[in-house]
Amino acid sequence: MLFQIKKISFALVWLSLLFVACNKTDNNPTPVNELEGLKQAAVITNSTHTITLYTATGTFQTGYNAIYFQVKKADGSLVKNATATWTPMMHMMSKSHSCPASAITMKPQATATYGGHIIFQMPSNSSEYWELSLSYTIDGVSYTATSQITVAASSHQVVASFKGSDSVRYILALVAPTQPKVAINDISAALYKMETMTRFVPVDNYTIKIDPRMPDMGNHSSPGNEHLVQGADKLYHGKLGLTMTGYWKINLQLLDAAAHTLKGEPVSDANPASSIYFELEF
Repeated sequence: MLFQIKKISFALVWLSLLFVACNKTDNNPTPVNELEGLKQAAVITNSTHTITLYTATGTFQTGYNAIYFQVKKADGSLVKNATATWTPMMHMMSKSHSCPASAITMKPQATATYGGHIIFQMPSNSSEYWELSLSYTIDGVSYTATSQITVAASSHQVVASFKGSDSVRYILALVAPTQPKVAINDISAALYKMETMTRFVPVDNYTIKIDPRMPDMGNHSSPGNEHLVQGADKLYHGKLGLTMTGYWKINLQLLDAAAHTLKGEPVSDANPASSIYFELEF
């Protein structure tokens, strides 16, 4: 009987320790690194806040850029309740224009990191430059911060700006894959139309046809490709078959909701490439 009581007591002690350990774990979760995989790309300041912008590469490049930022007060604490919008502006010698930019939302699983995407159509140079303005509100008080930023030219063509047969100017940018592989890759792209020099809006219910080719290898294509159609996230998604490493030209055709071709041509022996395309090399 005494032995049984000792066994029961030991079991109760063990369960108590386990319960305490579980409660301690639940009450003290591992902090989330909200900037994991990101590098500082720019800092914008005003008299009240410091805004640090981050990208995966630590740079801004032509094409699609996923951009995140944090707002810090003078005491170094992070702002967790801001609402914000941004306006990128390219200042050229003879004119100025903006580019496609998404709404700003809180980064998933974050409490003080905001983000979205911007699609730069052209790089900065010695006489023409990009300027990024942030307008944000904290506790009912509005602020602005503006700074010149550097946009580098991507090593391959990942954005196309063109006028369609409907006389509308479109911006089409490659989103993924960012690390292509010999396989059937998920491919995605963002499509906007320009309404004014400062207003760009997403385009709904179009189709982006793809025809990947290797110009240096007899211009052969690949199996497993699926044209891009719009998803719930407003981006366009499809499948891209890549059968070997090297340089690929992803020939494109843009079709409207009625399946009319607005830009781009089919690849044939007489026409080895479309007038709009993306490039990949790996």
